[in-house]
Amino acid sequence: MKIAILGGTGDEGFGLGYRWAAAGHEIIIGSRKDEKGAEAAVSMRDKLPNGNISGTDNLSAAQQAELVVLSVPYWAQASTLDSVKSALAGKLLLTVVAPTGEKAARVHRLESGLSAAEEAQNQLGEATSVVAAFQNIGAHHLLDLEHEMDCDVLVCGDKKDDKAVALQLCEDAGLRGVNAGALQNARAVEELTAVLIAINIIHKVKSAGIRITGLGN
Repeated sequence: MKIAILGGTGDEGFGLGYRWAAAGHEIIIGSRKDEKGAEAAVSMRDKLPNGNISGTDNLSAAQQAELVVLSVPYWAQASTLDSVKSALAGKLLLTVVAPTGEKAARVHRLESGLSAAEEAQNQLGEATSVVAAFQNIGAHHLLDLEHEMDCDVLVCGDKKDDKAVALQLCEDAGLRGVNAGALQNARAVEELTAVLIAINIIHKVKSAGIRITGLGN
């Protein structure tokens, strides 16, 4: 697939893009400024010379892509989506955004009472379908392709076919995806990020994750 990563210069977006590029996907790194996207693409190609990787501004990246990944801080979500909304019509948006408050290790409830993913869906309307995934994945080991990521990815969305795309991308990144139900369930998934941050701090580790048991695989 041709995948645009908005905010792909950040650790998680860059790391996921790197793993997807290694799996054979075409990656377009988006940033607020095209030169930053281009610089990040050069850095990724240095690590993966055979990868199909480019970089540009967020709007250009979204226009070129089949699938768009949103990997920006929550405070930048609304403005980023507003700037690319026209380019997202008819496409799937995969959001990895997990809002945190001033104290990142404590659960932060949004004023809307919704998840960031639901807010994104409301902002974009029916023309774009939103799926939430990768909220609970630490970026620490993403650039090490030999490292086995010992955690699951909870995938939330309202359409089975869209979640199937996200689940395949989990597999392509070397992770197990788990269908976690409706987009509304992203509220709990996003809030789990604060719990994992707390566990990392308390136990002095960097990559605490979650594993769903009882699935038989």
